[in-house]
Amino acid sequence: MQQRILVTGGAGYIGSHVVKQLGEAGHFIITLDNLGKGFREAVLYGDLIVGNSGDQELVGRILKDYRIDSVLHFAAHTIVPESVENPLKYYANNTCNTRNLLECCIMNRVSNFVFSSTAAVYGIPENSDAITEDTATAPINAYGASKLMSEQMLRDVSNSSDMRHVILRYFNVAGCDPEGKIGQSTPDATLLIKVCAEVATGRRESLKVFGTDYPTPDGTGVRDYIHVCDLADAHLKALDHLTAGGESLTLNCGYGHGYSVREVIASVERVLGKPIEVEEVARRAGDPPSLTANSDRLKQRFGWQPRYDDLDTIVRTALDWEQKRRY
Repeated sequence: MQQRILVTGGAGYIGSHVVKQLGEAGHFIITLDNLGKGFREAVLYGDLIVGNSGDQELVGRILKDYRIDSVLHFAAHTIVPESVENPLKYYANNTCNTRNLLECCIMNRVSNFVFSSTAAVYGIPENSDAITEDTATAPINAYGASKLMSEQMLRDVSNSSDMRHVILRYFNVAGCDPEGKIGQSTPDATLLIKVCAEVATGRRESLKVFGTDYPTPDGTGVRDYIHVCDLADAHLKALDHLTAGGESLTLNCGYGHGYSVREVIASVERVLGKPIEVEEVARRAGDPPSLTANSDRLKQRFGWQPRYDDLDTIVRTALDWEQKRRY
């Protein structure tokens, strides 16, 4: 069934891949993005409105004028080290703006809300190899804390209204549209595979490996990398679940296994066919040693099955985009 959807942050990396899949599925889409990190060219379907998701006058007008049924909320700051250095920036944008957006949704009787959250809400769990949705939340940086606050607001709002929600906690998102129509061009990106692709194509001089003394098999951080298109598919399934009357849920999004920084570098060099320049430096503040998802609940509730669960495939799509990116 066609939905009338507002996508905040839909010109950004993850949001644009979701907009593409929503458009291909025939939904009516309005993207709201301030273009601070996003790109007009990345919005392939629907209309783009330039503005801030915390601007209640603008958001309220969009929700009313376009008779929006569902909101998918991506707009946020996402850089962990920056959140440690400037926490108020993260609470202002990620938490306060979400609060304003939620109030507009309630006032305009929006039925469904899909929220872009993060594994950073877990902090450094005791068993980091099998993080479930029931694992205790204890963020160690303002990025994770700002998202966790937004999660709680969303639950409280849903409990006091008719709006239902799905919270999707992302692990490490990577890769690009295999068709090459959109990708990741975020300036000053910090995500490992993106940075590797920039080094491989000469856009950066070297890759900094932040910490080689973690309690992991090879001393470097381990993360669960999920391809952005598989993650986008999870959002469409979340929307289908809600429009069919499903209850509010919180779900992990990952593949259930991790790769170390060294393993990612090896994959990049394998796909590229030559070595890249690597520099080993001290750990960054706020980085946990390992984060790996248990996403059984996502698979069981939505029938979600990943299509790109292969590190070399993820890396290849990232390199392909970097070599011919259009924006």
